[in-house]
Amino acid sequence: MEEIDYKKIITIEPGKRGGKPCIRNMRITVYDVLRWLASGMDRSKILEDFPELTNEDITAALKFASEREAKATVIAS
Repeated sequence: MEEIDYKKIITIEPGKRGGKPCIRNMRITVYDVLRWLASGMDRSKILEDFPELTNEDITAALKFASEREAKATVIAS
């Protein structure tokens, strides 16, 4: 399986969607993709409902989120 470079797909623009990470300069955010997946939508349904997205876009959103989570600060109680 080919490695996807999410840095070529995920864009952040201060004036778009409040500066949230978006897919290829569109108004679809990484959060949108994660929320759809978490709600039970599978990739094929997302791609059917949003034909401007690609399978690589979904993978890039997941990779971006996983890297961000890996860098998150842990607050001990």
